[in-house]
Parts: sequence; C-alpha cells; structure tokens
Amino acid sequence: MNRSCVNYLKTLVTTLNFLCWLCAAFMVALGEFQLIHSKFASLSTTFWPIFPANTVVATGTIICCVCYLGVLGGMKENRCMLINFFVLLFILMLVELAMACVFLVYSRDIHTYFEEDLTRSLEIYRQSGPESNTTLKDDFDAVQHLFRCCGVHGVADWKGDVPISCCREDPCNILGHSYWQEGCLVKLRDWFSGNYRSTGAGVATMFILQFICLSITVPLFCHFSRHGLGYK
Repeated sequence: MNRSCVNYLKTLVTTLNFLCWLCAAFMVALGEFQLIHSKFASLSTTFWPIFPANTVVATGTIICCVCYLGVLGGMKENRCMLINFFVLLFILMLVELAMACVFLVYSRDIHTYFEEDLTRSLEIYRQSGPESNTTLKDDFDAVQHLFRCCGVHGVADWKGDVPISCCREDPCNILGHSYWQEGCLVKLRDWFSGNYRSTGAGVATMFILQFICLSITVPLFCHFSRHGLGYK
C-alpha cells in the first residue's frame, strides 16, 4: 500500500470518526434536554432504564468516547489506539444489535409494564393528600394537559374524582365540566413509539458509519504494523 493510499485512509478514518463524535455529542445534548424538560419519567419507574432520553444519553456518551479514541488513533497513527478503537467499536456494534433485538422481541412486554406503571401512578395520585407526591401529580397533570387525555384508559379511571387537568376548557367551568374522554395510555404509547423510531433511525445511521470506520481501520492498522509509522 503506497503512502498516498495510507494518507487517504487515515484522513477518511479521522473524518468519519469526527463526524460520529459530533453526532454522538448532539445525541447527548438532545437527551439531556429531554431529561430536563420531560414530564413523564416519574410516571413510569419500571420503564425508566429504557426511557428514550436515557437511552440517547447513554448511547451518545459511549460513542463519543470510542470515536474520540478513533480520531486520535488516526491522527497520531497510533497502533495501540487503533486496535483499542477497533475492539471497543466492535463490542459497541454488537451491543447495539442486541438492544435492537431485545426491543423487537419484548415490545409487547414493555407496553404491558408501561400500562401497569401508569395505573399505579393514577392510584397514588387519587389516594394522596394535597401536599404529598407533588412531583407525580404535576407530571400526571402535565401529561393530561399536553396530550389532551384523561386517566389511563379514560375519564372513568378517576372514579368521579377528576382533576382539573382533564378539563377541555381553561379555566375549567365549575358548573358544567367537559373532560377529555380518551385515555392517556394510547397517546403516550404513540409518543414513545415516535421517539423510539427517531432514536432508531439515528442509531441505524451511526451503525452504518461505525461499520465503515471498522472496515477502514483494519487495513490501516495492518499497514502500520508492517511498515511502522509514516512520520519520524
């Protein structure tokens, strides 16, 4: 392999890894923004580890670290960095594939856990006093107001003790209540599905870039192992 080809592969590896690093940094920033402004985490404790924002932050942080190693390895022509980058990136790709398979296989179970969490949160809301569980109450009210829904399956879930956040009008008319009739479960499922589709599309794009980086790193590492560094 001549030097011009090596330089081309080196530039390509560095550029692609830098692009991956930028995308991963954006993913972390987006996930942190969602965590700060999200009103749903307290309603689904079982669902929390795979909450879209948490998944984005965790995945983005790991990719940032791995791609940074790839950028340095390509720029410095460091064989140790390149082989560590190759191994870590290969493991990361396997984990991404495993996570995708888990989501596909257990999607129905996830929906079941989500329904159980919402039902439990509603019962806690109903049985709590005015000054207790304020975070959960605020989150449930925010969900009902934002998605224009009431209860888990419908307004009947509140058993007559319907909160003001279910009212169609603002301010709520005391004499003639008009509540949202549709439950929040279906709307939240659709919202989560949309978030996971967006997250999945981003991860798929990252996976393609990672595969290209992995393929280019092999001949580059082999060349450095046989001929040494390209600079003195």
